[in-house]
Amino acid sequence: MYSLRLILKNTLRHKLRTGLTVLGLVVAIFSFGLLQTVVDAWYAGAEGASNTTLVTRNKTSLVFPLPLSYQARIRAVPGVTGVGFANWFQGVYKDPKNFFAQFAISGESYLNIYPDYLLPDEQRNAFLHDRKGCIVGRKLADQYGFKVGDTIPLKGTIYPGNWELVVRGIYDGRQSSTNTATLFFHWEYVNETIKKVMPRRANQIGVYVVQINQPENAAGISAAVDKEFANSLAETLTETEKAFQLSFVSMSEAIVMAIRVVSFVVIVIIAAVMANTMAMSARERLGEYATLKALGFGPGFLAKMIFGESLLLALVGAGLGIALLFPFSVFLGKVMGTMFPVFEVSQLTVLQQLLAALAIGAVAAIAPTIRAVRVNIVDGLRSIG
Repeated sequence: MYSLRLILKNTLRHKLRTGLTVLGLVVAIFSFGLLQTVVDAWYAGAEGASNTTLVTRNKTSLVFPLPLSYQARIRAVPGVTGVGFANWFQGVYKDPKNFFAQFAISGESYLNIYPDYLLPDEQRNAFLHDRKGCIVGRKLADQYGFKVGDTIPLKGTIYPGNWELVVRGIYDGRQSSTNTATLFFHWEYVNETIKKVMPRRANQIGVYVVQINQPENAAGISAAVDKEFANSLAETLTETEKAFQLSFVSMSEAIVMAIRVVSFVVIVIIAAVMANTMAMSARERLGEYATLKALGFGPGFLAKMIFGESLLLALVGAGLGIALLFPFSVFLGKVMGTMFPVFEVSQLTVLQQLLAALAIGAVAAIAPTIRAVRVNIVDGLRSIG
């Protein structure tokens, strides 16, 4: 207890210096956590992917469709328990700046593969029985004020024309990491219209989502599906949903890497500032350290005083930085809207912040401790700081 009181008194001896150091730590730990949260948001789709879901797309490129007739053949592959499909729609809602994900899906077969989308039974039934019906995620509904019964007008880009969808349900996520910033509607609605205006583009879908019985069978089932369509006009590439999501992230890998580097550079800079603060404190207290050594206090006691002060500063700064990160991330998530469907501070990020703070405190205390331990009693007593 006495040691703790002494450490606290030493920490508050120069209040302005202590305050500025803590402020720097708060900014650094907060910035580090925020940048790590941005990276996590980038990978949220891949991290939230199911390990029992595969995605089958055109082997040449994602922009090329697959025939609707593939569905039955994929369903017949051993180990497959369910098949749905989805088409990226990319319609414009009022203004091109109002961007959010829109998928034309196979209805019930698609929803069955994603049980993390929680939808009341009456809303689910209303959606399934309305050709023009759609469901929207809670985050998307909150951002644009969508309510059940509203009509959402979309101007098609990939599929030209004016499309009107009726909100039949608003789904929530089973977990906080579930994407609730997407609009789903019936592919049949699109296909019926395309048959009339562009018959050659009808009965074509973007990707199949394939549910399998066991995660460990993913590689074998993927190979079996692709073998089924080998040497056809539309060969397939089947991979896990996580791998499929990561293929999109890889397109911006340089940006993600730059964010990671910047987050660690921030920590290195504040570690240097912290080390300078502790060095100044140690230089001013050489006489005190010499007196303590003359009174019989050993190197361990001096190290405890210096490391204690440094770690206390680091932990106070980390605590404030972490406390500020949570409300700011909620605010930023609302501001960014559907740009990052999932934007939340993970437990791993908080742990990394704490470890970074402890590392800063420990590293900053090393040089002052060595100097204090090595100080000669006579030379130390002559020191005036």
